[in-house]
Amino acid sequence: MTKAPGPAAASDPKVYGWCPGALRPMMSGDGLVLRIRAPQGRLSQDQARAIASLSERFGNGLIDLSARANLQLRGITADSYPALISALQDLDLVDHDSAAEARRNVILTPLWQPEDISHRIATQLEQALRDAQDLSLPGKFGFVVDAGESPRLRDCAGDIRIEASDAELLLLADGADYGKVVSAKTAAKAALDLARWFLQQGGAPEGRGRMQPLIARRGPPMSHITPRRTCTPSPMIGHCAIGQLVGLEFGQITAQALATLAEQGALRLTPWRMLLVEGARDLTARHLPGLILDARDPRLRVSACTGAPGCLQALSATRDLARDLARFVPEGQLLHVSGCAKGCAHPGPAPLVLTATAPDTFALIHHGKAGDQPLRVSLRADALRAAPQILTEGS
Repeated sequence: MTKAPGPAAASDPKVYGWCPGALRPMMSGDGLVLRIRAPQGRLSQDQARAIASLSERFGNGLIDLSARANLQLRGITADSYPALISALQDLDLVDHDSAAEARRNVILTPLWQPEDISHRIATQLEQALRDAQDLSLPGKFGFVVDAGESPRLRDCAGDIRIEASDAELLLLADGADYGKVVSAKTAAKAALDLARWFLQQGGAPEGRGRMQPLIARRGPPMSHITPRRTCTPSPMIGHCAIGQLVGLEFGQITAQALATLAEQGALRLTPWRMLLVEGARDLTARHLPGLILDARDPRLRVSACTGAPGCLQALSATRDLARDLARFVPEGQLLHVSGCAKGCAHPGPAPLVLTATAPDTFALIHHGKAGDQPLRVSLRADALRAAPQILTEGS
């Protein structure tokens, strides 16, 4: 029996091999996309207010929160870009050197406390990466610092991880179950040594590559012999020790909503499509229209990329369909609606996936990625809305 072609057969999307940065923006369907890597993943109230103002002044007023806990300003024009960069540098949110800004790709657990072990390591690591002028890593290569008592970032994208493991601190290559014991003082240097090992082992031919495929081919370094512990699930929307976690529909927030949040406290960026508002306790939907404050909200069971026309690679609009189907997704499952086979909004497998193959036309995939073998093809968006049980048939 001949298998149905995968979604990519309809139209192979362009793979850039890098993510937009502040000093290396990427053109999209709605203008330039500029990504801000806030130091320690935190915005002061003044910084957050300023970003909201800059987004409205120089962009289209839409701001994305990426899975790497970065902010993306959208709709930037080439003419306004230089003034925007200058303003962001004045806010200490962008490095003055593009290579250093690209290397400083660190996700810090949003639940850090000032001067705790995670915060200290991340601060040292960011500075070490700025200084490592000899280190030429692939554009998507990143670091994860998750050294609190309960590691939370196991499912977040990262190539080199520093995480707690019982009473020890482990340095891990992504894809490995064993790591190297390090200390708070040695962790940052050890992470850079592991990055150089990755390059020496041929992990980035032609400047592209990730740690996990390299580990699958040859395993971790010989010194990585300590097993890692199990992790704790990511926190839910609501209160935590630091403040209050607020969900963003499809990881996007308007400039106006960001400014409103900034009135409540400093903001921490998370890789969970949530913002952590420091010190907040009583945020309500009345204060924050368009944001998600209920952990049971069905929109938390869907993910969707920008889609057409905002993304040049997308073959169809995505978010209206995801929003309409959200309430039909079974609890505990996730529906990923992707505008093309790259699956940027959810690179890993999902229980339910719809991948666009043409305008308002999708392939259905169960327990896979956006580019995997489909269960059904040529599903029209209106047919899915009329009969949402199609999503789970045969699962």
